[in-house]
Amino acid sequence: MNKKLIELVNWFSDKKSVLVSLSGGVDSALVAFAAYKKLGKNATAITADYKTLSKEELDSANGIAKEIGINHIIIHYNELENENFTQNDKKRCFYCREELSKKLLETANKLSIDFIVDGSHLDDLGDYRPGLIALHENGILSPLVETKFTKDDIRNIAKSVGLTIYDKPSNSCLASRIPWGQRVTAQKLARIEMGELMVKQTINVKQVRVRDLDGVAKIEVDHNNIPLLNNKKHIEELSKKLQMIGFSSVTIDPDGYKTGKLNQLA
Repeated sequence: MNKKLIELVNWFSDKKSVLVSLSGGVDSALVAFAAYKKLGKNATAITADYKTLSKEELDSANGIAKEIGINHIIIHYNELENENFTQNDKKRCFYCREELSKKLLETANKLSIDFIVDGSHLDDLGDYRPGLIALHENGILSPLVETKFTKDDIRNIAKSVGLTIYDKPSNSCLASRIPWGQRVTAQKLARIEMGELMVKQTINVKQVRVRDLDGVAKIEVDHNNIPLLNNKKHIEELSKKLQMIGFSSVTIDPDGYKTGKLNQLA
């Protein structure tokens, strides 16, 4: 067994029971794998099916849990009822994770689970992520940070243990496509989710962001896939489809997808 994986698995040695916040991505998947390997039935995964989680991510979380064999709980609530969240200032992620933390704590208390963990890792610490502050203030632990895992470590080890999503592109909540100060609404979230699915299906790519800039759809894909969007047939098809679901017009980001792009759109 890989030395770093041993460290991660052993991190759970003094934990009687844990609740793993499983997002649908590879980071929390590896945490769930390690927790289950060490604790078996005393490890439980939990996914919050809230309004800013796409169906694709929920399906991914379900698939991961089944693949690992870990017990999986899905909770439901509507963060759009939280005015602090929907006003979409630069603390939006804090309010989101603060509410999530409370739901996780309620579930852990109900099930008499001792610890709650997430999939945050070292690379997350280098970006503006107020949501991490909310999680840690509420006692949520980050074993990947404590065992010094980078994103590359996570992908490499996830591949070595056979997790099928080891190369799944990083994702974030649908609200992250809406610039600060522009209100988060159910209508915007729905057209963003549908728009990204349309782009993926039209040009057959995995990494897509459709930013909702006051109704203008700004499409981001990996830089080497931009030529696919510059294809006249593709852009005409996408423009027609995206306008049908409520976008006023469509633009292509010439710089391509980059993490943290939202922070540059304020």
